[in-house]
Formats: sequence, structure tokens, C-alpha cells
Amino acid sequence: MPSTYVGAIDQGTTGTRFMIFDHDGQVVANAYEQHEQIYPEPGWVEHDPMEIWENTKDVVQAGLRDAAIDAEQLAALGITNQRETTVVWDADSGRPVHNALVWQDRRTTDRVEELEAAGKVEEIREKTGLEADAYFSATKTEWILDNAEPLKLESSRSRDLRDRARDGELLMGTIDAWLIYNLTGNHITDVTNASRTMLYDIEGLSWDPELLEEFDVPEAMLPEVRPSSDEELYGHTDPDGFLGAEVPVAGALGDQQAALFGQTCFDAGDAKNTYGTGSFYLMNTGSEAVSSDHGLLTTIGFQMSGEPVQYALEGSIFVTGAAIEWLEDVDLIKNAAQTAELASSVDSTEGVYVVPAFTGLGAPHWDGRARGTIVGMTRGTRKEHLVRATLESIAYQTRDIAEAMEADSGVETATLRVDGGAVKNDFLCQLQSDIIQTDIARPEVDETTALGSAYAAGLAVGYWDTVDELRSNWQVDRQFAPEMDSSDADRMYSRWDDAVERSLNWAQEEEE
Repeated sequence: MPSTYVGAIDQGTTGTRFMIFDHDGQVVANAYEQHEQIYPEPGWVEHDPMEIWENTKDVVQAGLRDAAIDAEQLAALGITNQRETTVVWDADSGRPVHNALVWQDRRTTDRVEELEAAGKVEEIREKTGLEADAYFSATKTEWILDNAEPLKLESSRSRDLRDRARDGELLMGTIDAWLIYNLTGNHITDVTNASRTMLYDIEGLSWDPELLEEFDVPEAMLPEVRPSSDEELYGHTDPDGFLGAEVPVAGALGDQQAALFGQTCFDAGDAKNTYGTGSFYLMNTGSEAVSSDHGLLTTIGFQMSGEPVQYALEGSIFVTGAAIEWLEDVDLIKNAAQTAELASSVDSTEGVYVVPAFTGLGAPHWDGRARGTIVGMTRGTRKEHLVRATLESIAYQTRDIAEAMEADSGVETATLRVDGGAVKNDFLCQLQSDIIQTDIARPEVDETTALGSAYAAGLAVGYWDTVDELRSNWQVDRQFAPEMDSSDADRMYSRWDDAVERSLNWAQEEEE
């Protein structure tokens, strides 16, 4: 009998990956394709959902082909996705009415400021666990319904988009829902992605009528919300479709929750930080939704079939890996691997701080009008100092979150599990350990986002029986312990707040 595997579609901000895992959680296949980043105006970021779907089909087929695995050997498919990125599409044709608005998109900042002025921020936080911010899906959906061009749809030349949405002719979803719909024909999301829309009551576990009314989002266009690992399944792929097989689609988590799951952070107090385009630090808080007094988000960590929701505290940092990409864009480095060599060639930044607030600042500052800032330069500043300061900014932003997390939860993290592309950089991992004065554990399989969604799908279909099996799969590649004196780390960190202060509230009239 042929071996069976679990596949994971990892649809990220810059590209789409398909990975296949065996029973030991080892990678059997890995295929990746980038998609276009669309910037119609300053602060606006869009993706073409059709390009994402075509790329998804391509990478799934490429992964199967490269591993010489037949689609029938997939016991299940899991999905993980860039969160908050929002698609509205025509239920009949399956065509989007507008490009997806990406989580980084800031075009609805004015709308968020209206909510703040109207005193609605606390109500939103109490229901959703989220700060009122353009980051989330609610204002993005509202914007699309207000601004997408109805004439793009052949069947709706004389009908308002909201009328069509109320009649169930338009569907809304985050990228997981878009992919599940295209894979299975069913309009479904999971609890973790629902919790990122700013429309979902995370304790009542339902779409909130008052928030739907506030943003004029008809409930008829919203997906059904299911557990992250769903024994009832989200559906099956079409045997006559691109895979030529009926494969169960059984698990989905937003990318950061998927990494939490892939890092086997199943118990209250377990924490991980994922270094991707941005960085996202999550701590499992168990069955309690811990509210934050320090600018963190309360969110849903995951839900297994028939089990209570597990909650998490989250620190969302909008730009970390993207700051390294910026160094490439401005020709300070040729590739990301150069950063360690250049940064370690100098003993310090000589007082230079980079605040990479290219799309505003997330936790704990929550300033959508902050912008990227470099302070402390002198005539002697060289690119090595700027590169080192950029890496230090990643560590400082993470310390901001670590301190807030400890204050909110009362739990001191002894070891932080890390993953994502940037953790291949040993210099950054050691720097991170030094700045937050905490051990850093890097796992052997660092694509934990894809692994988490594979685990969720595999558990749903019985490919793995228990989470204890998954814990035994987790292996440390390397552990980093602080080498810097805590007083030196505190001294370096002490001026970070001064640098951040200079970046705040910068973008004003030019983006209105």
C-alpha cells in the first residue's frame, strides 16, 4: 500500500507555498511561487486573488510532481494564510469584485479615526479582542463595498454591491475562505481567521450583529465559522478538478496561529515568535481570553473538533523581514544572507536606530500614521551600521512585545520558540536572545506555519491520533542563550522608545 501524507497550502503575503509532511512531521516536498505586490497609492497594498488561486494550483501540482506523490496519497489538506487580507467575490462567477486588500493596507485609517472619535474603540476591543485598526478586515470589507466598481460584474450593471451582498450574491472572506471556496465550493472559515476580522465575538463565538451594522457588512456574505481542526471536514477537492482526486480539506488556521500549533504550543504559557514579513509573538493563554492593558491583542489560538477554544495573547509587529527586504531595495545589501556578515563587522550601531514603521506601528504602539525613521546618524555612519540597526530594530520590537506579554499574563517566558525565514540568521537569533535576555529555541523544521496547518488537518482525519504525537515530533535545531550583560541590553534598549517617538503620527495630509 502506498505511503500517505498530509499537504499544507501556506498562502503568505509575498507568495504561496505547498508542503507535504510525513507522519514524523518531516518535509517531503516544498514548492513556492511569488505573486505581485500592487501599490496603487502610498499606504495602499493589494493582491490579485485570481493570481493567488492560480499560483496555489501550480505549487500543489509542482510539490506532488517533485516528490513523485499521487494526489490520492494525500490523507488531507490543511490551509494557512496571511490573515486579515480581505477578498469579496461574486458567488455565481467566483470572480473577485476588486483586488484583495492586504493586511498591511492603510487606506481605511481615516475610518478608524472616526471610530476613535465616536468612542467605539473599547466596545470593539471587548467583543473582538482587537484594537480598532485598518489592519483588520472590517474596514477593508466596508471600503470594498463602498468603492469597488459594480460595472466589472456583467450580471450587476444596475445593482449596488451592498444590495447584492445582502442577497447573498457576494461573498466575503479572508484568504483561507477564498481558497477553501475554490477547493471545495463551500464558504467556510475557521475560528482563528474569523477572530481577525473585527466582526467576530471571540467569547460568544459568533458574528456580532452590532459590528456588522457599524460597518454595514451583511451577514449573508460571511462564511460559516468552523474549528481549526474539523472532523466534519470543510469539504473535498473536486475529483474532476486540477488535482484529479477527492482529497479532504480538514484544517485551517491563520498563519500565526498555525505557527503556534506547529511549534506545539498546546499549553497555557507556551509562546512562539514568527519572523516573516512582520513578526508575530503569540502566547497560549488556555481557555481564558486574557484582556490586555499593554497594547496586545486577545485572539483565538486554535480550536480542535469538539473541544473548547484555546485563546492567545498576540503582539503584532508589522515590519521585520520586510525591513531586510527594504535594505535590498535600496542596495545596501545584495541578499538577506549578507546582513549577518555586515552587522557583525561593527561592534555597535554607534547610536543609530532604525524604526521600520513603513506601514505604521502595531503592538504596543498602534499608530497607523507612524512612518519609517532613521535617527542618530553622523558623517561616520556606514551601511554596516544601518544594517546592524535594522536587525536590532527587529530585536527591540520583540522586546516591546515580550515585556507587554509578561505584564498582561503574569507569565515569564523561559524559552521563546522561534520560526520563519529570518531565524536562519544565527546573528539575529543571538541578538534576539541578548536583547530580551531569554533563551531562544529554533526547531529543526522551521516552516512551522505550514506544519501547523498540516497537523490540524491530519488530526481531523486521524492521520495523527493525539497532540502528544506531535509534541514528540518537535526537535530543537539550535538553542541560543543570552551572552550580553543585562545592563548592556537595557542600555541599548533604553533609547529605542526615543527613536519610536520620532516616528509617530508622521503621515498626514499626503495620504488623506
